[in-house]
Amino acid sequence: MKMKLKAFHYAGALALCMTGMSCNNNETKPAEEKPVAEAKAPSIKSESVSYGNASIALSGFVAYDENSDTRRPAVLVVPEWWGMTDFPKKMAIEVAKLGFVAFTVDMYGSGKVADNPDTAGKWAMPFYTNPQLAKSRFDAALAKLKTYAQVDTTKIAAIGYCFGGGMVLNMARLGEDLKGVVSFHGNLVGVPVDKNKLKAQMLICQGGADQFVKPAEVEKFKKDMDNAGIQYTFKTYEGAMHAFTNPDATALGKKFSLPIAYNAAADSSSWAEMKTFFNKVLR
Repeated sequence: MKMKLKAFHYAGALALCMTGMSCNNNETKPAEEKPVAEAKAPSIKSESVSYGNASIALSGFVAYDENSDTRRPAVLVVPEWWGMTDFPKKMAIEVAKLGFVAFTVDMYGSGKVADNPDTAGKWAMPFYTNPQLAKSRFDAALAKLKTYAQVDTTKIAAIGYCFGGGMVLNMARLGEDLKGVVSFHGNLVGVPVDKNKLKAQMLICQGGADQFVKPAEVEKFKKDMDNAGIQYTFKTYEGAMHAFTNPDATALGKKFSLPIAYNAAADSSSWAEMKTFFNKVLR
């Protein structure tokens, strides 16, 4: 009888084990993890863009990461007085690599490029004497930029070089709806500043040895801004001459006997300042 009971208990335990209800097998099969989609590496698309109206044909340049499908802040790039050379286009591509949509502004029309200082000065002067003319060209580029689906139209800034630096500072003074402007070795004299008009924050990057922007102009700019109660950031790079961000500046200076030269340290430092500034005003 005892042998039969033992056999019965053994058989029952074996049956429970076979049905997965016992035998100390309490492990559960882990859920299969879904594969995580890999982020696409940035791929910068750049191309020339026709815009403007019946009275003026303009030729800009746009650059952005075509592998990103999110709206992102945008930056307008205003060239030096030479016009639409390769330099502002290269800068637009570098700005796009930071995660922005970049658009280079054609101030002169038809993508013109000046091949000497006399022509450059002649083309640039009307925009200094007539700020509204400059604003009309800037606004045309701004309107075109806003048509791109990739652009967050609530977060737009502008940068400019030399002539272009002076232009973006004037756009800020004129009350353009921008989050910020950055002037690289730009002219500081412009329209009077009015705190009630100003919407854009300002970063000014100047060479300490710039012979085109006199110390008196620097002091007047700072005094006017301070008297108006406007906050701004002014960075000076000791020993840096005018056009210090452009690698071609040294050769151009020698060719035309101009006091301009590239300065790698000032270029790198000012670019880093710009990135910090944009992280504050555009992100």
